[in-house]
Amino acid sequence: MGYPPASFLRPNNILLIRGFMILFLSCVTIKINLCFSSIPSTLKAIPLDGHFNFDEVHLAARDFGNRYQFLPAAVLHPKSVSDITTTIKHIWQMGPHSGLTVAARGHGHSLQGQSQAHRGIVINMESLQGPDMQVSTGNSPYVDVSGGELWINILHESLKYGLAPKSWTDYLHLTVGGTLSNAGISGQAFRHGPQISNVHLLEVVTGKGEVVTCSEKQNGDLFHGVLGGLGQFGIITRARILLEPAPDMVKWIRVLYSDFTTFAIDQEHLISVEKTFDYVEGFVIINRTGLLNNWRSSFNPQDPVQASRFNSDGRTLFCLELAKYFHLDETEVANQEIENLLSQLGYIKSTLFQSEVTYLEFLDRVHVSEVKLRSKGLWEVPHPWLNLFIPKSKIHDFADEVFGNILTETSNGPILIYPVNKSKWDNRTSIVIPEEDIFYLVAFLTSAVPSSTGTDGLEHILTQNKRILEYCETAHLGVKQYLPHYSTQEQWRAHFGPQWEVFVQRKSAYDPLAVLAPGQRIFQKAIMFS
Repeated sequence: MGYPPASFLRPNNILLIRGFMILFLSCVTIKINLCFSSIPSTLKAIPLDGHFNFDEVHLAARDFGNRYQFLPAAVLHPKSVSDITTTIKHIWQMGPHSGLTVAARGHGHSLQGQSQAHRGIVINMESLQGPDMQVSTGNSPYVDVSGGELWINILHESLKYGLAPKSWTDYLHLTVGGTLSNAGISGQAFRHGPQISNVHLLEVVTGKGEVVTCSEKQNGDLFHGVLGGLGQFGIITRARILLEPAPDMVKWIRVLYSDFTTFAIDQEHLISVEKTFDYVEGFVIINRTGLLNNWRSSFNPQDPVQASRFNSDGRTLFCLELAKYFHLDETEVANQEIENLLSQLGYIKSTLFQSEVTYLEFLDRVHVSEVKLRSKGLWEVPHPWLNLFIPKSKIHDFADEVFGNILTETSNGPILIYPVNKSKWDNRTSIVIPEEDIFYLVAFLTSAVPSSTGTDGLEHILTQNKRILEYCETAHLGVKQYLPHYSTQEQWRAHFGPQWEVFVQRKSAYDPLAVLAPGQRIFQKAIMFS
């Protein structure tokens, strides 16, 4: 018998293969749907002090970024660390046949869905009811807090003892676990380092459901991995935060520069000398009108006449924001130190503005803006933020291109730019920073106007962000993203560079099934079908 003609064989084979693929994909789809449909029943059987919510899950599918929405299967409201442990252990024991993942959500301030878990479980960390905050006052004071505690609450409690944490973020209505999983930086970081450099002890629930107490000397690999680890190795359920004596008052100062080089030199000088300000930040002002008049609501001009003559229209300016902490009985000394430090700087003399506020008012300053924005319905809008660490040697190239060519319109939100000292960062943690001894944080904290198609619209801002990142890459600036976001593992591998191997090893050790923090899109849980 002869072979059938090739023209007959090919169409039949193609039809056979196509039919097989349709059958296979249908089986997979049915398997997945059956798997997810049975999730609530398996979770309902878990003994808890708190509870699962299977109905009102939509709030856990949103975050501050307001750009991504992934609905979870359930939200866990834990009353104890045991609730978190039991839930994760249950998922761990289900093995790779379950598609369930877990995301810890603090105050929901992630930008691109990092605290979300599509068809998984979101843990509402603010529900966690551990022991009350415990302040230890001694030669080395500290406070023990829940991972779901807000920094503003820690400030209020520690101030009762005349103490406060050393390092802050600009916005205090964030959870401890959230900021420690990234870094936590503000204008104090040049002196004290980020918040991850000011924690001595952690309690962590790993991706296997194990509760581990860790510190530099006890389970040190997990301790350093979790700090800045983007939630990949464990959920922070408790932390010991270092404290220092708290000041009474703050001299809050703003000055302007028209020349970026002078602005950068002055910032680098201030973070390098021993006697200096307690807080140093800068920001960029592009084509803003009536700038100094706006400052008058919170600051007093040193020279009102000269300040009234200053014209900011149509210019790119650089503002240096400074703070000096002091006790009420040290006012004169503080004034003298401020005068001496300001005399060393090359700012525009007519733009010196000062204010005197309590320490609490200064640290919680951004919340005042939040209240105003919420009242106008402008808080819950898309926030396409871009945060970058830039080596000192490349900051001038970056400024020339970005502030000279890419950004030409008034930004709908602040643009921060200030240097920090690498010596205050621990290279054993998971955070990725540039190699140089001094590097800058540049943060484009933009808000998009919903439905706008103009320069304040989301698409325009995202296009600008893309241009900035493309420039950084083509110019080989050695930039690293802070609060990073990538869509492929190849991009994550490039982000971590030499640290990637250690990062992968830690993932394999502490969360081998990739259960935790799926919203970071670094690792994907592999689902096996049997």
